Amino acid sequence: MTPAAPPISVVIPAFNAELYLAEAIQSVLAQGIPGVEVVVVDDGSTDGTAGVAAAFGTQVALIRQPNAGIGAARNAGVERAAGNFLAFLDSDDVWPAGSLACRLAVLDADPEADGVFGSVQEFRDGGDELPPQAGGVAGALLVRRAKYEAVGRFDQDLKVGEFIDWMARAQDAGLKFRSVPDVVLRRRLHGANTGLVQRDARVEYTRVLRAALERRRHQS
Repeated sequence: MTPAAPPISVVIPAFNAELYLAEAIQSVLAQGIPGVEVVVVDDGSTDGTAGVAAAFGTQVALIRQPNAGIGAARNAGVERAAGNFLAFLDSDDVWPAGSLACRLAVLDADPEADGVFGSVQEFRDGGDELPPQAGGVAGALLVRRAKYEAVGRFDQDLKVGEFIDWMARAQDAGLKFRSVPDVVLRRRLHGANTGLVQRDARVEYTRVLRAALERRRHQS
């Protein structure tokens, strides 16, 4: 008998993430939903990232690849994933208790919903927390796999803004998103955040927005 697919696959891209990765993985495993699949993609790390993931044994599927960026890492993780629902978590962020359950409940109750977001709370090590806010970021999304595949892969040419680009394409494709007020993602702020390190991000974001406007111009 072929084993049933896990209900949810969680893809965690990781680059030089040994400091925080274990906490991210543990926050997924603590969600209390049976059969959740965790896929960590080590994107060419030069530290102990792979060893951290491997220490979880069969609880985590580990993929290793040359450094290619977060979009390519997420794509590789989705290709390996078997779940009917997809979720994404950055290696330095964590999910609070109930994060997956409250999002999955929305999709179970509303067959017309293609994906669901929740609120995001940013924090710094040491306890400094910012007020929760609506979060249109990858780590706050749970999406039906079939709908993700209808939109297509993340743009691997984008170093930042790859999720903004994917969401623009999802909206163009007519996907329906819901939201819950619960905090579903705790986003860690630190000096190595991608958006802080890559100061030329504005160029990439401008490219993403121009591409979205061009698609909509052709559709109208």
